[in-house]
Amino acid sequence: MDTTIQVRQRGTITLPAELRERYKIKSGDSFRLIDLDGIFVLTQMVPLVPELAREIERARLEAGLSTKDMLNALREERERYSAEKYGQSEK
Repeated sequence: MDTTIQVRQRGTITLPAELRERYKIKSGDSFRLIDLDGIFVLTQMVPLVPELAREIERARLEAGLSTKDMLNALREERERYSAEKYGQSEK
């Protein structure tokens, strides 16, 4: 797509509706602006926490673990780490 956009008051620009629809860009989405010697590149900032939560949930379901199983395993790992790192148990 080749289009012309205009910088408005306070430096705002409007992305064409076609691009917003194609890339599911909503009001409030964040972007990083990279300046490559006068060539501007916009990259969408994707929130990592929701994506990471979905990935953990998918792995949990694939492994057939309950939330309780995961929490118990995390507690055991924390105790093991604490014992190795600090020579003590958390109990």
